[in-house]
Order: sequence, then structure tokens, then C-alpha cells
Amino acid sequence: MRLVAEGVWQLDGWPKDMINVYLAGDILVDAGTRWDRRRILRPLRGRRLSGVMLTHCHPDHQGAARAVCRRFGVPLACHEDDAAATEGRRSMMPRDSWLGRRFLSLIAGPPCPVGRVLRDGDEVGGFRVVHAPGHTPGHVFYFRESDRLCIAGDVLANTNFVTGKPGLREPPWAFSFDPRRNRESMRQLLALRPSVVCFGHGPPLYDMGQLETFVARVP
Repeated sequence: MRLVAEGVWQLDGWPKDMINVYLAGDILVDAGTRWDRRRILRPLRGRRLSGVMLTHCHPDHQGAARAVCRRFGVPLACHEDDAAATEGRRSMMPRDSWLGRRFLSLIAGPPCPVGRVLRDGDEVGGFRVVHAPGHTPGHVFYFRESDRLCIAGDVLANTNFVTGKPGLREPPWAFSFDPRRNRESMRQLLALRPSVVCFGHGPPLYDMGQLETFVARVP
């Protein structure tokens, strides 16, 4: 694991920084794909968890959630607008397409009961829940006021998905529920004035000038 800020670690993965999982104190943030079960459970051996919380319901973020919750006997938390998809009562993907169904079948984990339904402004593990929809209806940021660290899910990616080279970019529109609303959430992220941003894909961002420049160019 790599320390990215006080009390927050990024779990190792391969390819590096491609599908990120974070440990914030005793809470796991996101849970990779169903194939990430071992790489998540291994570094958690001997630790105590109090919960798992998702930035959103997509299969590369919920994949090992049920396995981790069952292993540690802890609840899963997500925003109320993503709860139905997380529990298997609604599709995780924004459109009923062949690509979406194929994506789900390859990497999604089994549905998992939501033990805590989150709403905008809730406090969890020292973080404030900030509802930032667009990528999914219930996409959220987890924002820590004490040092202005933000775990920002997939509102942006900080990587090229083909080359792996760092750099900010929008998530693919095909995988977003409402891409234009997601652009509003990008501006919402900038308005938080974070000091560090941890994304679902790509390395943490410490240079907020890059974020400001990127968001300023978005229509």
C-alpha cells in the first residue's frame, strides 16, 4: 500500500493506478472488480475494518464489495440514488447495450445489501459526503475538511486508459448516466478547493493548477 495523505492509503494494483481502491483509516473506499478480491483482502489481513463505502455503483468499484463486507462483518455504504443498482435491483450501467452487458458480465461482482444509505452532507469516517451525480445518479465525493483531501471517484480520470500515461480526462461518455451533469460535478469538485484529489483511475493529483486548467476548458 502507498500512503497518499495522512491516514489514507492506495492499495497496490496492476496495472498501477488503473483501478484504485483506498483505505481511509478503517474504511475501505471502493472495491475494484470481482477479480480484485485477493489483491484487496491480502493487505487488509490483520486489520480491522468498520465499513466499505462506494463512490458509485459501477462494476469496477463494487466488484469485491460483498466479499470484503462478509469477511469483516461490516456494512456497505453508498448514496441512496445508487443503492438499487448496488443491490442488483437496477442495472449498474446507463444504457442497455451490448457493450454495457458485456462489461458487466466480465468484471461485476455479485449484488450486496446496502447497510448504510448515504445522502449529501452525511459524515462518514471523518469525510463529508458530497453528492456529485452525472457519471452515475448516486456518484459522490468523500471530502475531508481537515486537510481538504477529496476521494473523487470517476468524475474525472487521471490517466490515459490505453497508454497509462497520467493526465486528466473526462470518463467515457458511454459509461456516464448524464455526461453534461458530470461536467457540473467537475466544477463542483474545483469549488471544494481540494489540496489532494484521489481518483478511481490514475494517480492522486497534488497540483490543483492542473485541475483548474482542465475544468476551465470544459464547455
